[in-house]
Amino acid sequence: MVQDKEWGRIQRHRRVRKKVVGSAERPRVVVHRSLKNIFVQAIDDVSQKTLASLSSLDKEVAKVASKKGKIPVSEQLGQIFAEQLKKKGVQKISFDRGGYLYHGRVKALAEAIRKNGIQF
Repeated sequence: MVQDKEWGRIQRHRRVRKKVVGSAERPRVVVHRSLKNIFVQAIDDVSQKTLASLSSLDKEVAKVASKKGKIPVSEQLGQIFAEQLKKKGVQKISFDRGGYLYHGRVKALAEAIRKNGIQF
């Protein structure tokens, strides 16, 4: 059952990747979530480089993140990631939810990035 769900997510992500492409001006921000953690990267697909990456395992996120649940951690991650993007000079992104539903942790991350001035 778990393998079927993961296989379906991978298929959805492949379908979306046919259309969503990141560039240096508008990188693709891709989300991956595991059972305990969440990971986010800003990728320039044209030059095949990762511009910024962050996860809930990083020390800077663990310092400010509350221990009350996964959604508040995702919100903190989004705020810190938006600051990283601003330092790199990125104002617009293409959001790639990685085949996951736009709900829960993925939505909290996206809304936090949006609140901090990054346009989708």
